[in-house]
Amino acid sequence: NITAIVTVADDGGSSGRLRREIGVLPPGDIRNCVAALADEEQLLTELFQYRFKAGDGLNGHSFGNLFLTVMSDITGDLERAIAASSKVLAIRGQVLPATLSDVHLWAKLEDGRRIYGESSITEAKGKIVKIGCIPSDPPALPKVIQAIVESDLIIIGPGSLYTSVIPNLLVPEITQAIADANVPRIYVCNAMTQPGETDNYTVADHILAIDNACGCRLFDAVLVQGKVPLAQSLIKYAQEGSYPVVLDRDVVKQLGRRIVLTNVIEVDETTGYIRHNSQRLAQVLLRWYSRT
Repeated sequence: NITAIVTVADDGGSSGRLRREIGVLPPGDIRNCVAALADEEQLLTELFQYRFKAGDGLNGHSFGNLFLTVMSDITGDLERAIAASSKVLAIRGQVLPATLSDVHLWAKLEDGRRIYGESSITEAKGKIVKIGCIPSDPPALPKVIQAIVESDLIIIGPGSLYTSVIPNLLVPEITQAIADANVPRIYVCNAMTQPGETDNYTVADHILAIDNACGCRLFDAVLVQGKVPLAQSLIKYAQEGSYPVVLDRDVVKQLGRRIVLTNVIEVDETTGYIRHNSQRLAQVLLRWYSRT
């Protein structure tokens, strides 16, 4: 019974175009979560994830983004649109936007630059020293706080550190609710660094970035990939400036985090990208939860 809490700070690609042209909250990350939790036949999931490859105005848009945009207009807001879409795809659990505010990210870089917009932050290719959002304290969706309060286990990540994971935690009520939660809380660290966001980052660097953005310690343990990916995958990633995230065990322990070292990654045969295997990751998380 999963509740996925999703950022609405995306301003690139299809989501960004819909945000600029129609004024809706960006649906892309939400679409991915809805599709991932779908329990319906594969055809409907593929339809929701379908991306147009031609057509004046349609090229680059995904069907699911357009569907959520239309549903937002019909139902009145994104929260109701997600609920209606979730029924169509018969998802297990629920997907919630972190906030219904029109949130825009900003980042201060080590060289002094201040970059605005989620897509521009990664493209700026600089070391991020601080990240925030406008408005600075967006209100959380009430159902999000309720879900955190009623949760048995809180999982943070994986995902783009500064543009997918931390944006949720820039909503003060969400951060406070997680900090107050008396349940096991674990951060699933990325397996690879992300160019423009986490260049040369270790596991401890990822943890510190979250701690610094929130101003408090939100999780007790960190799940880390132990086995290094195959050489052919590493070569592909190195060409893009991405490398395995190194576990600096001593520093992580100094930060007071327990380390869950495991092997849960796989290589996508179609794209060659490294991904967490959802079944293995779920097994490890549930095993850790039962022990905790």
